[in-house]
Amino acid sequence: MRRIFYSFFIIFVLSACSQEENIDATEDEIPLTKNIEIPSTIFTSEKNNSLIDEEEMKLSIKIYLDSSEELYNASDLFQEIIDAGQELNKTELEEFDKINKLLKENDENFSNYILNNTLPEGYQEESERISHYITALNQYLHELNEILDNIVDNVSEGSFSEIDIESIIDKSGVVNGREQKKIEEFLDKKNIHTKAFGRNIKK
Repeated sequence: MRRIFYSFFIIFVLSACSQEENIDATEDEIPLTKNIEIPSTIFTSEKNNSLIDEEEMKLSIKIYLDSSEELYNASDLFQEIIDAGQELNKTELEEFDKINKLLKENDENFSNYILNNTLPEGYQEESERISHYITALNQYLHELNEILDNIVDNVSEGSFSEIDIESIIDKSGVVNGREQKKIEEFLDKKNIHTKAFGRNIKK
């Protein structure tokens, strides 16, 4: 949710002040791509029409959420570079594209897993909630980034059109604090430890 908050803040600022002096980021403020590690692990499973026990289900949720968080963080660093007005070279663009593809593959793999297998009692509804939330979040962030890029391009060219913030908010769908709270309550109830949602805390 962190990037969504900042995205709305940026949209608000740009809507209020369309013509501001650009302040170039210093090299120290721009993350170096050489420090960005692309996660090598995403959720995968070849199981189909299988009965999943609770231990495996907990591990599957953890792997899915952890890998999604790691990919999100790596993607965020590339986005910071782009937002700072720096161009990515061919290798960096390929890495950024790889991250986005891994995010999509991670979402699709977990969705197929929970839909094509029999989950333990009490896990089907909440697993679907997790899948829908994370998938929608990734799609929503991608759309927001495109909107922000267009705004920045228009402002830099001296033109600016009003942004319908309400229409942007409406696109959030299941991506809201209420859904995240339900997911976190489920994770606590089932004692599933994950680094997602800033929960990288040992209990």
